[in-house]
Amino acid sequence: MGNEKTTLREEKLAKSLTSRLNRIEGQIRGIKGMIEKDSYCDDVLNQIAAARSALNAVGVLVLESHMRQCFAEKVKNGEDEIIDELITTINRIL
Repeated sequence: MGNEKTTLREEKLAKSLTSRLNRIEGQIRGIKGMIEKDSYCDDVLNQIAAARSALNAVGVLVLESHMRQCFAEKVKNGEDEIIDELITTINRIL
């Protein structure tokens, strides 16, 4: 798999994303615990919605970073295939 693409992220962004993902991971464990304890369905659904919202926020940050760094640089370099890649990605996340 030696040809995998990578992205160097600013340390501040990487720490922020990691922190957010750690909180989301805790939320998911909490939801699992709620299921195991037979918590009320509406409470579980509210926690699922909160976790989904938090994960969407992480996705927005990654997308913004991608557009500002990877995408902009490749367009400047004439690598227009990045446009199709971005369109595919946006369609997938919508």
